[in-house]
Amino acid sequence: MARLFGSSSSDSITMIVTNTPSQDLALSNLAYCSPSDLPNFAVSGRANLFLASIADSFVYALSGHESIRSGHIALNSIQRRCVRVSAAESITVTRFVPPENFNLALLTLELDFIKRVGNRSEQIDAVILAKQLRKRFMNQVMTAGQKVLFEFHGNNYSFTVNQATLEGHEKSKTIERGMISDDTYIVFETARDSGIKVVNQREAATSNIFKQKEFNLESLGIGGLSAEFADIFRRAFASRVFPAHVTSKLGIKHVKGMLLYGPPGTGKTLMARQIGKILNGKEPKIINGPEVLSKFVGETEKNVRDLFADAEQDQRTLGDESELHVIIFDEIDAICKSRGSTRDGTGVHDSIVNQLLTKIDGVESLNNVLLIGMTNRKDMLDEALLRPGRLEVQVEISLPDENGRLQILHIHTNKMKENSFLAPDVNLPELAARTKNYSGAELEGVVKSAVSYALNRQLSLEDLTRPVEEENIKVTMDDFLNAIHEVVPAFGASTDDLERCRLHGMVDCGDRHKHIYQRAMLLVEQVKVSKGSSLVTCLLEGSTGSGKTALAATVGVDSDFPYVKIVSAESMIGLHESTKCAQIIKVFEDAYKSPLSVIILDDIERLTEYIAIGPRFSNLISQTLLVLLKRLPPKGKKLLVIGTTSELGFLDSIGFCDTFSVTYHVPALNTNDAKKVLHELNVFAEEDIDSAAEALNDIPIRKLYMLVEMAAQGSEGGSAEAIFSGKEKINISHFYDCLQDVIRL
Repeated sequence: MARLFGSSSSDSITMIVTNTPSQDLALSNLAYCSPSDLPNFAVSGRANLFLASIADSFVYALSGHESIRSGHIALNSIQRRCVRVSAAESITVTRFVPPENFNLALLTLELDFIKRVGNRSEQIDAVILAKQLRKRFMNQVMTAGQKVLFEFHGNNYSFTVNQATLEGHEKSKTIERGMISDDTYIVFETARDSGIKVVNQREAATSNIFKQKEFNLESLGIGGLSAEFADIFRRAFASRVFPAHVTSKLGIKHVKGMLLYGPPGTGKTLMARQIGKILNGKEPKIINGPEVLSKFVGETEKNVRDLFADAEQDQRTLGDESELHVIIFDEIDAICKSRGSTRDGTGVHDSIVNQLLTKIDGVESLNNVLLIGMTNRKDMLDEALLRPGRLEVQVEISLPDENGRLQILHIHTNKMKENSFLAPDVNLPELAARTKNYSGAELEGVVKSAVSYALNRQLSLEDLTRPVEEENIKVTMDDFLNAIHEVVPAFGASTDDLERCRLHGMVDCGDRHKHIYQRAMLLVEQVKVSKGSSLVTCLLEGSTGSGKTALAATVGVDSDFPYVKIVSAESMIGLHESTKCAQIIKVFEDAYKSPLSVIILDDIERLTEYIAIGPRFSNLISQTLLVLLKRLPPKGKKLLVIGTTSELGFLDSIGFCDTFSVTYHVPALNTNDAKKVLHELNVFAEEDIDSAAEALNDIPIRKLYMLVEMAAQGSEGGSAEAIFSGKEKINISHFYDCLQDVIRL
């Protein structure tokens, strides 16, 4: 039942429903009654206007007809369906009194054929249809959900009211009912698979702010950002497409600022520049944040005011007819830091923020300005800038997904493909799959690197003046694969660091180690496919040298997650506590930008600066880690954290163990485990392996490797190369001597 806006008289009349007298009257959307009953529904102060609420649901305009008997009301089939009544039934009919300001500012209608015949299709001009509907249904009341029949160019159509917004009401507040007037702006939609195509929809608007009717993002050089661009269009430009009188009657103000934020190289600046190019209006003003700053007192504030001077002049002279002025601020975080955060004593940064706020949202704020800010550090911006009325549209430009990467690769390879420089073996979908976590700029770098390999094949360092034959230049798949290894993503896996953690590779250490690896890989699978496990944490504990870090690094590599980072104390030597915390936080923040991530916290006791004497540790770092280990990633992002420690008792005492989802003990090697490792190393004679393994019971694997390398040197040295190449075997007696030395040490 539709909600009633307006008032009804206290007197209701019970009337009998009958059919509309003729087909042409059925297309008028009027209800008909006897001329003697018509005065009961007259609207005072409005000549020849009769309105009735039928069954307290929809409101229809009434007209008298001689063929209708007194006490009867004629409704067409669609009207009867709307109010859910049949012919010959009795219904309650009430005089409807429209309230003040009842004219519709905006009416959204969904078009369809009354009867669909096969694959029938029609093209409708929005300008002509809107003009006819306003004339035909003038002063009729339209209600959201109402269905109306009409004729247009010899065809019978129907429309359903999807939205009816009154003049002077905010767009967000949906008014369900209003009266059509000359100023009602009509937007047409089409039912799915209706076969109706609406043309000239934009020409129906007087505010034509775009240079082109349709947008092909690839032709603009924008790839993988269609969802973000659609969001920007809806929030920042949809209201500007409508005529000025429509937006003023809706009681809304245009969006005057938007913020594009995200990792470097994802296309923020490119998107802002292209938005400026496709708009009808003044040439966009593009400035970098630091360019505004000046060493002279008051000059910085003046530079900000000068940016808005042209817009102010247009606003004064042209008013609502003023063209749109676009100001693009790159690196806006450089000048709009949170007020009070800088300690330079000049207060310049605070003055810049105040000046911008005054121009955008002050007492004499401008309505013909669109300020586009870009930053990699949204957290540094003053909060006042991000409130509604300022930079209210905030769109994250994140790393592209696989489909987005494919679009970007198409954009950067289109020209070479058109000019036959791209080899047939180049598989762009495969390259898109291989380039996980690559930003748009990094993908462009990959293409440039691949081209450099192709060009280099045509050059001879011995004779650089030799002419190059263009037809021989071909960029091949191998060139792209080499380029991928050369251009490493900033948010990618730290492959080199992970490989350094397992210099000896991974050998078979027995069933116990294999079980831990399998359980850890199950956690990887859980993070990848589970809908409820966006954060999983795992702690590997064991004696020093037992292989915890190598195991964690192997899990990270084998996970094939696009972002894998290891956090270790060796990369933070000499840093202050707060700096260490900032570095750790940055690793987690970067991980939140990737859909799947692994973070390895190596030697947590070293990260927290633990010393057994006392004991002493950094409470600041430990609290930071505890918070990060419990902090869920943003929606759509998943994270696996693997920690390693040799001081389980210490971590348990400060509450770390309860923070991890699971804890696995990585044991030292027993005799059977050591025997398997020695078999794989193949440095002992077969008859010596058992006795060597007996001596190595309960030894960490790192110490086993050390012993093997010491024994491989021989008593006189120089035997290692022959032993590791398989030409000789380690002397068991010398091995025992080395073992005794290690024990004594």
